[in-house]
Amino acid sequence: MAGAFGAHGLRGMVSERGLEVFQTAVTYQMYHAIALVLVALLAATGLSRRLLGVAAGFFLAGTLLFSGSLYLLVLTEIRWVGPVTPLGGVCFMVGWAMVVAAAMRRPVRK
Repeated sequence: MAGAFGAHGLRGMVSERGLEVFQTAVTYQMYHAIALVLVALLAATGLSRRLLGVAAGFFLAGTLLFSGSLYLLVLTEIRWVGPVTPLGGVCFMVGWAMVVAAAMRRPVRK
């Protein structure tokens, strides 16, 4: 829905660069929504639910900070949210590191 809004609703309202930034936010939001589904599926395989839960939390925080700050930049031109974006990127990286850590641990036997 955000992608459609950016592609159609914002055209003519924001600059081309603004549309690119908005699309980046949409793309990373979608990738990490899929990552959250992957985390849920991996939890069902016996991998560490604790590590996967931490990963999910970082993916959620990353989405809010990274994509959310980019949406705010484009829609409101509030510049002080710009430094928040890299914090969201760090959250994404920590989330992926937690998924890798969970995959490298031995599965819990039931």
